[in-house]
This record gives sequence, C-alpha cells and structure tokens, in this order.
Amino acid sequence: MPYRFRHAMCNEAFDKWPFADACKAIRKAGYSGIEIAPFTLAENPTDITPAERRHYRDIMESEGLAFAGLHWLMVSPKGLHVTGPDAALRERSWQHIRNLVDLCADLGDGGVMVFGSPNQRSTSGGLSRTEATRHFVEGLASIAPHACERRVTVLVEALPIAQCDVVGTLAEAAAIVREIASPAIQTMFDVHNAIDEAEPHAALADRWFDVIRHVHVNELDGRHCGAGNYDFKPVFEVLQRRNYAGWVSLEAFDFTPGAERLANESLRHLESEIAQLPS
Repeated sequence: MPYRFRHAMCNEAFDKWPFADACKAIRKAGYSGIEIAPFTLAENPTDITPAERRHYRDIMESEGLAFAGLHWLMVSPKGLHVTGPDAALRERSWQHIRNLVDLCADLGDGGVMVFGSPNQRSTSGGLSRTEATRHFVEGLASIAPHACERRVTVLVEALPIAQCDVVGTLAEAAAIVREIASPAIQTMFDVHNAIDEAEPHAALADRWFDVIRHVHVNELDGRHCGAGNYDFKPVFEVLQRRNYAGWVSLEAFDFTPGAERLANESLRHLESEIAQLPS
C-alpha cells in the first residue's frame, strides 16, 4: 500500500468551543486525529473525573477522531516548575506530569505527551543550564516506569533559546532519550521550534528519525501552514521514505484567522505539498 500521512490538529484553537463541536469541526476539515491541551479541559487534570474522561473519549470516537496525545502540559495549574532548586516544588510538578500520564492513557490508547512548557523548565533560582538539565533528566527518568505501564510516550521537545535554555536542539533531546533508555521517553520535531537548528530540517528528521515519535507542523513564525513560505516537502519526503508511523499534527500559535479557517487552509496546503512528493 502507498504511504499515507496521519493528520491531527491541536485543539487549543477551539478553546472556547464545546469539545464535541471542536471535534466535529476538526473531523470535517479532514483530520483523523486530535491533540489536546489539558488546560482546555480543566485547570488541574485530577479534577477530570473518570466519567468525564470516558465522555471525552466517547465524543472523539463518535466523531471518527483518534486521540493523538497531549501538549502544553504545564500551562495550568499555575506555579509549577520541574528544573528549579526547590526539591518540593520539583516533586509536586513531576506529580502533575504523572497525573497527565494517567489522563493521556484514559483518553486514548498509546498517546504521546509533548513536553515543551518553556517557562516551567527553564533555568531558575540561580541554577546553571547543566544543573537544570540534570533535574529535567532525573524527573523524566522518575516518571518513565509509570508512563511505560500506562502505554504513554513522553516526548522531550527541543525549544529555541528565545523560549527556553534547557534542551535547545534535537541532538540534546536525543541524548536525553538515549541516557534514560526507556521506550516511554522519546523526542519529536516541531517546525517552529527548530528555528535555531544549524542543519536543514530534513537532515535533522533523518538523523534522529529513530527517536522521533511525533511531528508538529506550522510556519517558522508560528502561523498556520500555508500562511508563510516554509517548504514542508523535504521533511515530508524523509517521513514518507522512512515510513513514519506517528502523527503530523498542526500546532498553530496565531489563532486570529479563526479555528475553522486555519484548520482547513493548513490541511489543504499540506495536502498540496504531499501531492508534489516523489512517488
């Protein structure tokens, strides 16, 4: 069978919409998956009851959407930080991640958790980048067994220096993945957040393909796909050639065009790019 890309969309563009309406609009636009920002469901994941989790799962299934996973993990509750000098705060923050592992597992099978959250993992309290990164690695290692048990994959997202000074390149993210050596800790690729990378994005996707489990698509400036001039074809060619099994998920940061417009325009643009790939 010819290779087929799996398209998902992050739901935060539909933040004020009823969840069922957002799912319906995402599916109507042509996506087969949905990625969820936990803060759009509740301030604290522990407040989402088992019945509510089943209800969200039922809505996704009834609309024909697969659950891709979670992102924007630490927008709420406020005040959490996973790399700072306060050990009690770090433990409370990593417990929040464990709670999200449970939410992710309850919403769908085999979901991913994209760990970006720049403000909650950047250096603080006078710690060096090395010290903060060590706290990040230790925390990830501590939650890996629980993630394995729940069949959830936590993804270390490399972030540009303007956002965060802990894990800035795919090479650094891959080194953490290999150090922890757990199938539950992997990495991902995000077009917008790879802006500081020195190598072409396709070369990065190819080199680190074995540890990449998710792809976020957007323009380099954070707008939706097609609103700028980013050429997705080289990265897509790598994914197609290597039979990438994960999601290509739209994560736009500028919602001013409106959720339905950015959903539709992005997918049509991506489809036009894919149609130009060598067969």
